[in-house]
Amino acid sequence: MNLSQWLIFIFILQIIHGLSTWKLYIKAGRKPIESFIPIYNLIVMMKIIKRPRWWVVLLFIPIINLLMIPVFWIEIIKSFGKDTTKDTILVLVTFGLYIAFLNYSEKLTYIENRDLTPKSKTEDTIGSLVFAIIVATLVHTYIIQPFTIPSSSLEKTLYTGDFLFVTKFNYGARTPMTTVALPMVHDSIPFLGKKSYLFNDDVTKKETSLLNKLQLPYFRFPAIESIERNEIVVFNQPADTLRDMDNFHPDRNYYKPIDKKTNLVKRCVGVPGDSLEIRQGDIYINGRLSILPKSAKPQYNFLIDTKGQVIDQDVLVHRYGAREGMRYESGAFAMTNTGEYFLTLTDEEAKLIASNPVVKSVKKQLTPKGQDENVFPQVKSLGWNIDNYGPIYIPKKGKTVQLNLETLPFYKRIIQEYEHNDLKIDGKNIIINGNPANTYTFKQDYYWMMGDNRQNSLDARFWGFVPFDHVIGKPVFIWFSWDKDGVGINKVRWNRVFSVVNGNEPKSYLIHFIVFVVLCSVINKFIKKRRQSTQS
Repeated sequence: MNLSQWLIFIFILQIIHGLSTWKLYIKAGRKPIESFIPIYNLIVMMKIIKRPRWWVVLLFIPIINLLMIPVFWIEIIKSFGKDTTKDTILVLVTFGLYIAFLNYSEKLTYIENRDLTPKSKTEDTIGSLVFAIIVATLVHTYIIQPFTIPSSSLEKTLYTGDFLFVTKFNYGARTPMTTVALPMVHDSIPFLGKKSYLFNDDVTKKETSLLNKLQLPYFRFPAIESIERNEIVVFNQPADTLRDMDNFHPDRNYYKPIDKKTNLVKRCVGVPGDSLEIRQGDIYINGRLSILPKSAKPQYNFLIDTKGQVIDQDVLVHRYGAREGMRYESGAFAMTNTGEYFLTLTDEEAKLIASNPVVKSVKKQLTPKGQDENVFPQVKSLGWNIDNYGPIYIPKKGKTVQLNLETLPFYKRIIQEYEHNDLKIDGKNIIINGNPANTYTFKQDYYWMMGDNRQNSLDARFWGFVPFDHVIGKPVFIWFSWDKDGVGINKVRWNRVFSVVNGNEPKSYLIHFIVFVVLCSVINKFIKKRRQSTQS
């Protein structure tokens, strides 16, 4: 639904609230008309149930309201003497309609001076737990969220098994678009593998079901900074609307909420308005070689010729930084039939391994110029591939581009899917929303996201631009790092625990944190003893 439809829907709910509670307002000494005035009726009800007025705000925050509304129902019936377990169950299973039943059929008495303290330890525990979940959901949704690095596309900058804290407010916190979903859960329920949200993603765009109309329109709070070139960004994968990424085709879609698409973390190598080109694996922005920050460690595939002589695996890993995950075939760094190692290395690591006396030659495996129908925009005649690509313009909000049958493949997905226009091709004519078009003006910014593990990353080179409405946040902190191939205590990458993401080299602040916690504990004990001595 769009914004106006949601406002009408909220207005209808407010009327239903009035019809269901107007007699309760009278019993509480209020005027019945107050139960029908949108928003104000809720403020008055908060006074009636002796709860703070800021609770009203929580009733309108997506996802948070799913937790707050049942609490609100329970507080209403308790304020009118219905505080048994049976009453609580009835108001929950009837989705609040039990309140309407009480409003018209019961002789209720308003308890003006209701005791708000929990009547039992169980009630106190449940209340504390609900409050904790609400606060955690609020922080998780709008302020900071934990993420896990699932793949090696940013290896040597961010490792598989890194646990991150990602801030939402840097680029502007995005309100959830999926209104009915489990709090603090992404697209599937852990261990069950079932969808964590209500949405029919098997329908086409034109056959949107009633359930899907409950989606909120996109909204983002003001940002405190913009996305800078070469920053690491967490975003929802645009191509997650494609059933089969192994056989990418931009015209095959099913429809999934933006905020429930797969979470990815990549480096933003191109910002809106940039012209990007890749030459022999190097990125050029606006014709100039892109200078990456020191923390970035781009990697490529290399053939290391030793004429069959073996290099110890520990030496490959610890001295030369070779990645175990990029084995040419089964086995630990198995050789090719010609006596070569196939390794993923940075340029510096490749120079270092070349100095080994058993190494005869080191060759970077770059794809020569030539067509690759798998890269965006899937046009063979361009002759692009992952190592020689572009130039390509990255769309900027408000900018206008020329449209014809040659340029349309670059922007077709933007026009149809990301900016929700009806697009048809009639011979050589392009029809947008029923009108012939030879230009198009972009409605939002777009970005170019790539992995540092250049030849082993599924990124923008395959699925194109990332719309700003898909951006989630900025990773700032590694709070834990787990190496599944480590042994014992070495499974923890201690040099990465409590380290910042954009530092030149990972530096752990774990000791600093422990010292801080100990100091706080000592100071707290000192203050308590001081108070006890003054009171005595």
